[in-house]
Amino acid sequence: MRILLVGAGGVGSAAVSIAARRSFFETMVVADHDPARAARAVAGHGDRFVAATVDASSAEAVAALCREHRITHVLNAVDPRFVMPIFDGAFAAGADYLDMAMSLSRPHPDAPHAETGVKLGDEQFAAAAAWTEAGRLALCGIGVEPGLSDVFARYAADELFTEIDEIGVRDGANLTVDGYDFAPSFSIWTTIEECLNPPVVWEADRGWFTTPPFSEPEVFEFPEGIGPVECVNVEHEEVLLIPRWVKARRVTFKYGLGDEFIEVLKTLHKLGLDAVSPVRVRGVEVSPRDVVAACLPDPATLGDRMRGKTCAGTYVTGTGVDGRPRRVYLYHVVDNEWSMAEYGHQAVVWQTAVNPVVALELLATGAWSGTGVLGPEALPPVPFLDLLTGYGSPWGMEER
Repeated sequence: MRILLVGAGGVGSAAVSIAARRSFFETMVVADHDPARAARAVAGHGDRFVAATVDASSAEAVAALCREHRITHVLNAVDPRFVMPIFDGAFAAGADYLDMAMSLSRPHPDAPHAETGVKLGDEQFAAAAAWTEAGRLALCGIGVEPGLSDVFARYAADELFTEIDEIGVRDGANLTVDGYDFAPSFSIWTTIEECLNPPVVWEADRGWFTTPPFSEPEVFEFPEGIGPVECVNVEHEEVLLIPRWVKARRVTFKYGLGDEFIEVLKTLHKLGLDAVSPVRVRGVEVSPRDVVAACLPDPATLGDRMRGKTCAGTYVTGTGVDGRPRRVYLYHVVDNEWSMAEYGHQAVVWQTAVNPVVALELLATGAWSGTGVLGPEALPPVPFLDLLTGYGSPWGMEER
């Protein structure tokens, strides 16, 4: 297996440090628009890792780099603006493809808080037949959320339930960052995108529909000392992926943002600072959202100032295999102190990065295989969960 990792930011750099301990691949080319950042990501990890420069907005550039290095698998670790050129570039070069976020949505032009427009992943699923015909695999949404959360959904359907009422992905943390009043632990560009777009909900008798941002608040109790966190509906890929392969009456995604974070996001939206279209400032064209991102600290650099744990998980309700009502939370917790000590990367980016590396290893060994455009829940969950535990990061399950 010869891997092209596109993006040497927080998640990409963490993926390098995780993959460096595994032997399943021959070469990993780590490419970024900033050659210095790519070089830093591979430094000290051995001669299997090669730094390169790439324009992720160009499918032709991605395909050329794949051909140059005889790449078999492309792992996309940049923000979702670049999904389609990387996806198309991998296909053009005859490589398989993995990502952690899918192609962007566009709200319904007339009823954005009731009806879906272009949904997350629609552009990729539109190409599914071509990928199948070519015998290639595009494994989409294989980070932590989406990714591990989808694996949990499939595991619950296969092993724990005979009927499922709701699959509700619930994400929360008790992370703090010393010295900052406001410092997101993940890409603010992506966070704005998913939190201010209309959230999508799935119901079996209605299909996909949308609600206003931050709808249906609930207090969810997170495990391992994190405790209660208020969660709200957010647009996320799981809701678009899980119903395609797992039968449930309802699928939701709720994110534990907290009042302060929600108010900041609302203010950015009110001022137009969430916009991606450039505005002209003193003769320079600049995207307001890029300005916001530039004003905040790089999440990848915050690890030594972060305290606490982050939790990703899937809450499933329905009828258990014994015929009785059952409520289960399947989850994965990462303590920032552990991830920094063990890998030198903060908890949120490490938790995201470990899952595509596990998936790549499963593809290398043949434990996972497939063609077309697939989500993680299309593949058997037990090999994934076993190998994740084998990476030294076990998952948990609570009866509720």
